[in-house]
Amino acid sequence: MRWLGALALALSGCKAGDAATDTAETGGADSGVVDTAPVGPDAFADAVESFMPGPYAGFGQDKLPDVVLGPPTGGEGGNASLDVLSLGEGGVIVLRFDDIGLIDGEGPDLLVFENPFTGWYEPGVVGVSEDGVTFVEWPCDATDEAGEYPGCAGVGLVYSNPDNGIDPTDPEVAGGDAFDLAELGVSRARFVRIREPGTGSYEGTSAGFDLDAVAVVNGEAL
Repeated sequence: MRWLGALALALSGCKAGDAATDTAETGGADSGVVDTAPVGPDAFADAVESFMPGPYAGFGQDKLPDVVLGPPTGGEGGNASLDVLSLGEGGVIVLRFDDIGLIDGEGPDLLVFENPFTGWYEPGVVGVSEDGVTFVEWPCDATDEAGEYPGCAGVGLVYSNPDNGIDPTDPEVAGGDAFDLAELGVSRARFVRIREPGTGSYEGTSAGFDLDAVAVVNGEAL
């Protein structure tokens, strides 16, 4: 876990500096806040800053906020998990890190875990922010006719589970979808936003992107 070295420095008296992004996409929901106190230093989101479900959402809401905090819960062999939150059509969720923040390091810096299975994908658009107000998004082709959805979350099968020993912060083995801050010109971030692009077919109460977890790959203690 690449953030452990930064955590050791922080515990010895060093604190990460603050830096604001100056890139342009603003947004972030400001209602429906479901907050929770951080449990301790780990690689996962500490709080749901806001959640605005879209139509056809509902699945997993009774388990908020814990259902999207903590490690991913991939099924055996990459099978889809039911420990997820469905965003619904156009739904938006913002997660906050309180103890470990994202930094631009070597390779991917963030992993986002959904519950896809081969041949069935529900893409999501991922953005990050340092202040929780101004977000920058990775370009996501949610209407890709080839079904590969470049730049989106919700494509990579999830292999890491608390019970199988697979490191959820290792992009080589954890599964999920990896994102590199360098691609956005962003040096650090404390908030991750995922929005459902409204490009799928919707019905029931489990439609759209199904969020399992997010994990820091490269980070520093706050």
